[in-house]
Amino acid sequence: MKLKEFGEKTLELMKKLNRKAVIAAGAVVIIGVAVLLNFLLLPDDAVGEQKKLDPAVDLSDVAGAVADVEAEDASGEEADEDVADAFAQMTLDRQQARDEAMEVLNAVAESDTAVDAMKEEAMSEIQQIAKDIECEANIESLVKAKGFEECVAVINGDTAQVIVKTDGLMENEVAQISEIVYEQASIVPDNLKIIESK
Repeated sequence: MKLKEFGEKTLELMKKLNRKAVIAAGAVVIIGVAVLLNFLLLPDDAVGEQKKLDPAVDLSDVAGAVADVEAEDASGEEADEDVADAFAQMTLDRQQARDEAMEVLNAVAESDTAVDAMKEEAMSEIQQIAKDIECEANIESLVKAKGFEECVAVINGDTAQVIVKTDGLMENEVAQISEIVYEQASIVPDNLKIIESK
């Protein structure tokens, strides 16, 4: 008798564990599909490096594209329009990647089948993305207020990239940008990469 009860309890436990494992695997598959779509739908970078698969966009390849545009077309207004287009594309790429990540996280957070720990983690990540978006917007506004025509900021965990349109940064401008990023996002200058674009 006891063996039969033990067997039934074991089966019950295995069913519960399997259900949780299936839910966890399903969430991983959903995130994997979103990352794959992000990888497939974003344009190939000019250098041929593999893209980072992260909710934040790696803009180093876009900054390279800005440099290419400048080299190809040095005629005043057209070059300015191309650079402005490149900055607009960087902003769009960042937003698309964030939208895809938010979609996946919202699906997990609102899922009836997801375990509570996964829902809490998804909600925490959603809050962090919202905070990063706010910090990026503040950084961009403050950098532009310092006299830079174009600026795109990308926060990824405890690191940040700031791309600015400039003919060359002076030390005091680097210090100003570093201070703005530290005040808005608490990211130290060692974890900040400033990318110059003409």
